Amino acid sequence: MTLINENKNEKSIYYKKIDEEMKSSYLSYAMSVIIGRALPDVRDGLKVVHRRILYSMNESGITFDKSCKKSARIVGDVLGKYHPHGDSSVYDAIVRMVQPFSLRYPLIYGQGNFGSIDGDSAAAMRYTEVKLQKISNEILEDINKNTVLFKGNYDNTIKEPVVLPSKLPNLLINGSMGIAVGMATNMPPHNLSEIVDGIIYYMYNKKNITIEKLMNIIKGPDFPTGGVILNEIGLKKAYMTGKGVIKIRGTYQVEEINDDKKRIIIKEIPYQVNKSKLIEEISYCVHEKIINGISDLRDESDRNGIRVVIEVNKGFNEELIINSLYKHTQFEISFGIINLAIVNSTPKILSLFDLIELYISYRLEIIQKRTEYELNISKSKIHILNGLKLASMNIIDIINIIKISKNIDFLKKELKERYDLDDIQIKSILELKLQKLMSIERDHIEEEISENIKKINEYNKILNSKIEKYDIIKGELLSLKEKYGDLRRSIILELKENKEKKIEEYIEKDDVIIILTNNGYIKRVPICTFEKQNIGGKGIIGIDINEHDSVRNTYLASTHDYILFFTNKGRVFLRRAYEIPNLTRISKGKSIVNILNLVDKELVTSLFIVNNLDSSSYLLLLTKKGYIKKILLSKFKNIRKNGIIAILLKENDELIDVKNLKGHENLIIATYFGRAICINESEINESNRLSRGGRGIKLKENDYTIGMVLINKNETLFIITENGFGKRTKYEEYNKKHKGTYGVKTIITNSRNGYVSRLLSVSENDELIITSSNGIIIRIEAIKINCFKRNTQGIKIMSLNKGDKISSVVKTNHF
Repeated sequence: MTLINENKNEKSIYYKKIDEEMKSSYLSYAMSVIIGRALPDVRDGLKVVHRRILYSMNESGITFDKSCKKSARIVGDVLGKYHPHGDSSVYDAIVRMVQPFSLRYPLIYGQGNFGSIDGDSAAAMRYTEVKLQKISNEILEDINKNTVLFKGNYDNTIKEPVVLPSKLPNLLINGSMGIAVGMATNMPPHNLSEIVDGIIYYMYNKKNITIEKLMNIIKGPDFPTGGVILNEIGLKKAYMTGKGVIKIRGTYQVEEINDDKKRIIIKEIPYQVNKSKLIEEISYCVHEKIINGISDLRDESDRNGIRVVIEVNKGFNEELIINSLYKHTQFEISFGIINLAIVNSTPKILSLFDLIELYISYRLEIIQKRTEYELNISKSKIHILNGLKLASMNIIDIINIIKISKNIDFLKKELKERYDLDDIQIKSILELKLQKLMSIERDHIEEEISENIKKINEYNKILNSKIEKYDIIKGELLSLKEKYGDLRRSIILELKENKEKKIEEYIEKDDVIIILTNNGYIKRVPICTFEKQNIGGKGIIGIDINEHDSVRNTYLASTHDYILFFTNKGRVFLRRAYEIPNLTRISKGKSIVNILNLVDKELVTSLFIVNNLDSSSYLLLLTKKGYIKKILLSKFKNIRKNGIIAILLKENDELIDVKNLKGHENLIIATYFGRAICINESEINESNRLSRGGRGIKLKENDYTIGMVLINKNETLFIITENGFGKRTKYEEYNKKHKGTYGVKTIITNSRNGYVSRLLSVSENDELIITSSNGIIIRIEAIKINCFKRNTQGIKIMSLNKGDKISSVVKTNHF
């Protein structure tokens, strides 16, 4: 990069690498955003734009005791004098300082439409009027007493304050939000009365202070919209370190309509949640059957407050619905606390101790400067009063000197020589009316001198004593509490109170069928939906299948079970069975991408259902290309929301089946072309998550595995083909082989049977639920299926419509 000197008299060229220039320029831009726009100053808790607005309004006399003025006027003044940016940035800042649902203690009073909690925009600035709130005076007070530095504005024509004096602990009570470059702040508001008590306690108990003691006073954030804060470890962590996550819930009450029916009334919603969007979320959850039991939803909110009415269906538990609202909507949110503010021109994350300490330090500085200013004022007054006193004692001589003086310079010279007066004293004497020099006024002058001497002594006492300053801070804070203190709005739910029922305690334990399609639709249906039929029957519709979709598999589960979702990309997710949408028999299900965070072209290929993840047993993972892997079930106990890797896969391979090895020694792997191998699990070495495993069966060209079963000697192998033909075979028909070989024929595949679809280990007491790709389901008893030799065709198990194929089989003996 070449930089040319702009001075025409100097023909010099500077060379600079473009990456260095980009780094330098971007750093300058980033620091400008961080310091000058996005983050609050820890001293007054204000960003630059807010500070300029308050100062401009105060300078223009638009204070709490005056009438409101047009917002456009304030915006114009701020833009013209201090803030050379867009008008929307200024007006948006004014709007937020007016809104009672945005700031715990609004700093500006507004007349007109300033938006709503539903996300409605404020009216244009030409229609609204504003003035400062009374509490803003506590931020601006003493600004004219040399307490803060002033700097030139953008064109250096007038001065503006670098920071405001802020007697009010504004950053603590109103919090702040902002996104800078590479960092962000999200500071919650607090209750003024609690903050005052906390600061006073901290000042006088620094040596023995602990976070627990402080949190007994400052119990937690206090949001303008109220709500319930769950006092978990995140709050204590945020106060100790400056960063943490808390949960906020809305509040509600239950009204009884009659003996059988109730309604839920939402009274408060979490901070920063849009009420209209919350209602849309609830409506969506009801429509998609994510939340059941709601018959009607309406918004009856008015100027008196929020009132969202949820009608509960007859026979439904309202607490279960509330827990579902917490889980699936913004009726409960996580609030990430980041106490980031500007300290000495540097962004810094601050603990609660830091915030209080920095407030106290700044107030000590302001009191010091204010006292020095007032001390100098009193000294100046005494100096002038001494001159007046001398003049009153020599009034006749001074009058005579004035008479004979030819000009002002001669007069000043005479007074200086005769009475040792300086210019300031002489000016004060000459500006006095004669009546002020009467003898009666001398006593008044003496009183004033005496009063100012007392003030000076008091000021010196304050300047030389930290305890005196602390007492002043205490007095100021108690005055703030008396004038503006109010009751807490947000409820703190302590951990000992937070022993609420787990959501599964509201859910009836029931056996269900989970149906998964190839296009990723999933649902659960009560198992009692399907009645038993004889073999060869046609079954009933179990799911509404789209033209380009088909059933991939069905699974038997309890509503309380854990489900591990394994995908074709080798990842695994964890959910509870009751989180699967409970839908009607003929509905198509819900897209699984609404339940799991899948990536592009990722499909769920296998579900593993278990009631306890603490088990020490092993899982077997089988891939389409015949690789098999053994891994501890406990490796999948703690799964992130976005899933974790379960197995590494070769190119074009995918995970197709998962089984629990508990209590089994031998297993059979079957292929699409009708071959099977029986191997002992001891040949399979234990692996970690980030491994591929070893080859389980050798495959012929174009063949692939369709699943595996774990051998139970008291059961038989059930195998079914795509065209609905199948059989049971005793395990004695299969001799054990070494893993990695081709195996033997397990069923004849031909034009009548088609290729192998599924295999299962069944007992005579089991019942089978067989599903076709078109969503037809049949439920039959296993004992009615005859046993045949290994290398045979089998019999018709299920009659299929033209083009339909068998897609899955599950067994149950829960009847």
